[in-house]
Amino acid sequence: MPQNLRLASVNVNGIRAAVRKGMRDWLDAADVDVLTLQEVRAEASDLAAALPGWHVVNDEALAKGRAGVAIATREPLDVWRIELGDDALDSKGRWVEADIRMGDETVTIVSAYVFTGEDGTPKQDAKYAFLDAMTARMPQLGPLAVITGDLNVGHRELDIRNWRGNVKKAGFLPRERAYFDRFLGPAGEAVTGVDGSTGPGLGWVDVGRRWAGEVDGPYSWWSNRGKAFDTDTGWRIDYHLATPALAERVVDYRIVRAPSWDTRWSDHAPVVADYAF
Repeated sequence: MPQNLRLASVNVNGIRAAVRKGMRDWLDAADVDVLTLQEVRAEASDLAAALPGWHVVNDEALAKGRAGVAIATREPLDVWRIELGDDALDSKGRWVEADIRMGDETVTIVSAYVFTGEDGTPKQDAKYAFLDAMTARMPQLGPLAVITGDLNVGHRELDIRNWRGNVKKAGFLPRERAYFDRFLGPAGEAVTGVDGSTGPGLGWVDVGRRWAGEVDGPYSWWSNRGKAFDTDTGWRIDYHLATPALAERVVDYRIVRAPSWDTRWSDHAPVVADYAF
């Protein structure tokens, strides 16, 4: 592995379609060491065909053509896991972990795809159950860990261009955002979420927000409706959430927005960060 670990995450909206639209050209030029994928919508054989020369671990959804997460590396992966919640949790195709050796250190990388949800329906209940399981798992991941992927929540008003029109919709509900308040709140301290609930902070770092500062976006997903991409009416729902020790290693971060609507190979943009070792 190199001195810097370049980690890219992207919801591909179907790996086979993304490859047809030009994903491999971007990947060949991006010099990525580890790639995490969400909404793969394919089997292991499809991933192998889409990413020749890469070593891939994945978790497929039970329903064919739905969800799916993967982690691809330049070197073989010796240790990987699917450990989120108990048998009652619907997490198939939504969580995979891998341990990457960087010299004498081990970095745990997660590819996660949180449910979209729909307020007032069982879909939202499943989303909250998943976020509860994340809350329990995060302290177990070790001192150098990062959760990447499409987490389907805009944490703050800065993360959604049209936040006022979405305050009662899944993806920006106060209860969802409160989970992120606790993920990112001071470790061990009582954190009051935007919904008024209180719970212990986990002390993790939103790498994208720390890097960009207090600015709108930068966004990582745009609806295919209307001219959302052209007007940059987007959402920042794709994250690198890192432990404090790993967040201190970040030396570069960027969201790779396509130059135009017709050159996109997914409705999400890759999120790329370089971690120094």
